[in-house]
Amino acid sequence: MVLSNAPDMLLAKRIAHVLVEEGHAACVNLGAAGLSMYMWAGQLEGTEEIPLVMKTTAARVPALMDRLRALHPYEVPEMLVLPVMGGGQDYLAWVRSQTQG
Repeated sequence: MVLSNAPDMLLAKRIAHVLVEEGHAACVNLGAAGLSMYMWAGQLEGTEEIPLVMKTTAARVPALMDRLRALHPYEVPEMLVLPVMGGGQDYLAWVRSQTQG
């Protein structure tokens, strides 16, 4: 799983659409807008963002991250890769089949 965010729902939908259509992710969940607080260039920022949860395989992570970086407007977009320790075998097989490339 890869976690990220987008600055608005329209861009979040575009990112999700492209990543799924191109086979980088089997599924992308878009969450409700929330406030992110962080330091940037020495200043405290508060920005409303849309969380993204991307389901993919370990083999597809590098390509997904490259594509996400190209689609994202942030200079340093959040990209956190979380290992999947298990799950429903049918679901995991579906993820693999959707991201074969």
